[in-house]
Amino acid sequence: MCLRRRSGYRPPDLIHAEIYAGPIPAERVGELVMGGGRSEASPLSGTGERRSFTTTQNSQRPNACCFCWCCCCSCSWNEEERRKRRRRRRISQDTKMETIPKCEPCTKPSVEEIMLWSQSFDKLMRNPAGRNVFREFLRMEYSEENMLFWLACEDLKQELNKSAIEDKARFIFEDYISVLSPKEVSLDARVREVINKKMRDPTPHMFEDAQLQIYTLMHRDSYPRFISSNVYKSLINGGSRTSSES
Repeated sequence: MCLRRRSGYRPPDLIHAEIYAGPIPAERVGELVMGGGRSEASPLSGTGERRSFTTTQNSQRPNACCFCWCCCCSCSWNEEERRKRRRRRRISQDTKMETIPKCEPCTKPSVEEIMLWSQSFDKLMRNPAGRNVFREFLRMEYSEENMLFWLACEDLKQELNKSAIEDKARFIFEDYISVLSPKEVSLDARVREVINKKMRDPTPHMFEDAQLQIYTLMHRDSYPRFISSNVYKSLINGGSRTSSES
């Protein structure tokens, strides 16, 4: 006897394939909002049997962001921020600016010198040890390229050889000005236009406007966080303990 001829019989796969498009009962609203599912009994027409099936709400609904409904759990702005940070992490180890040392030579600062760094940004930047510590802090914030650019500009200002000036200017442009560089610094359009014109005949002071803009950016944005950071506080505490022990 063929089971398909029995009145009201439907294969199980058709039962599972059906999608309910009617209104949601009030008692189910809370359950769906929570994303949970439960086993329910579905009556089979024409028979006295009941077949249970499980509604897997979590498997049917994509993960949703807290601000928008999308197909992934990350907003586009959040993903863009992560891409920027990953790009900043990929600072090339074989950078062309070999003239800038990884760490400036300096003597160990005293407690008095370290405390002077909190009085003004100028005092911090005039001290080689202060620049080294601040550079390490910027590296932790993924903005070390600002200090590297500033140091490269200072190095260019000391150059007298015309051929070396052209080489260093080109290296600075490719490493920190070009939009294709992973170490590109943040400059406005006016400053970029001026640099593009000066690249035709490079000079030791051709990046002064850009250097001042990055200096101001570090002063207003990164310096206040540095002074209130654990990095700076540990230096003061460590220096104070050393002075008291001696």
